[in-house]
Formats: sequence, C-alpha cells, structure tokens
Amino acid sequence: MSAATINPHEAAHFGALAADWWDPHGSSAMLHKLNPVRLAYIRDRIDAHWHVDARERHPLAGRTALDVGCGAGLLAEPLARMGAKVTGVDAAPENIAAAKEHAAGQGLAIAYFSGELAALPPATFDLVTSMEVVEHVADPAAFVGGLAARLAPGGLMILSTPNRTMLSKLLLVEAAERVGAVPRGTHDWDRFLKPEELTKLLEGAGLEVIDRTGLSPSAAKGFKLGGSEALNYLVAARWPD
Repeated sequence: MSAATINPHEAAHFGALAADWWDPHGSSAMLHKLNPVRLAYIRDRIDAHWHVDARERHPLAGRTALDVGCGAGLLAEPLARMGAKVTGVDAAPENIAAAKEHAAGQGLAIAYFSGELAALPPATFDLVTSMEVVEHVADPAAFVGGLAARLAPGGLMILSTPNRTMLSKLLLVEAAERVGAVPRGTHDWDRFLKPEELTKLLEGAGLEVIDRTGLSPSAAKGFKLGGSEALNYLVAARWPD
C-alpha cells in the first residue's frame, strides 16, 4: 500500500473521537449499534467458510485475524474472544492508545499498530476485516490491494461500507449529522462505494466476492442484516480456488 492511503484529515477526525469510543452513548454510539449486526454476519461467514459448528464458542481458535481501521478495538476484541490471534491497525495513534488501554483492562492480548498497513511486520492473516473504512482512505484501489496482500491462502475477507445512493445521502450524511447521531464531518457521500464498484476493486486485487448482504435500519434492533443495500452493505471475499 502506498503512503498516500491514509487521509490525514480523516485520521485526525477519528483520532479526536478516541476518548469516548467505548461509550455506547457517546460520539461512537452508532458503531455500538452496528457492531452486533456486523458480528453476526462475520460469525455466519466464519462458520460457512471454515465449516465450523455454530455452537462452537471459539470458531477462530488457532487462526489469525487482522482488523484494518480498527478504531479503539470495537471489533478486534470480539475477534480475540472468538479465539483468534488478533492484530489491529489504525491511522490515528489516539485510537490505538485507547484500544491498547481497553484491551489491557479486558485481559486481551491484541497486537495494535498505528499508521499504514504496509508498515506492519510481514505476515498474512486467515481473516481480514475492515468495517466502514474504505470510504475514508485516499486511494481505495491501493487500500483494497493492501488488504488482499495480507490475506492468507484459504483466508476470508469481510468489508462493510455505506452505499452511494440518494437515501444514504439523506439519512447517513444530512440527517444523521444534523441530529448528532454521527459527528459532523464523518461522511463524504461522494466517497461512498456502490457494491459493483467495491466488487470491481476486490476483483482487481485478484479476489472473488462470495457473499453480499444489506445492512439496514430496524425499528426493533436498530439495524438488521438482509433486505435493502441502499444505506449500507457487507461483502465477503476470498482467493479463487
């Protein structure tokens, strides 16, 4: 990945939110609502990809996982609890400091790094995740290529990102920021990727998309899997057989 992958403005924006990242009622409240739904999808894909029994408490035992754009560890920690040896990387050093402190308090051994993905020690990972990140980087193609370079043979990659639709512009950018559901300046609608655009980037990196699902609002739960992809969606990819 080129050094241009990190957008300094975006890194500064999210670094400024580090202090209350773990507060479910703070500036990252939306992430706390999204996280259980994302985890349900990730668990489903893990079970399908590696033929794991859904009742298994540690489906990633013996495997490695990399979460890119990990923030303060909201996804990295559950992956560690699933049994994975987890590495997290984020552009904002403030986020990594918060992630290290929280993981230590939970008794979790997670390797955290701040800076470019390319600067990590050489390694590939069985599971590579990056949630709501590709729309914030300076060069999406280089970023996806960097993710692919870290995916081990037989591995699984899972990404999520907002869709570039009029509905997402209305709800995720204008309405959500106006009412304070997400901090102002979080989203640049022009940088959102349509599913076919993200698929093209993944295929350009040599991967194949094996699953995609919508992530949509739910009156009962906040968010749900399936249904419309108009606001947000998740994608699973792997190396072709």
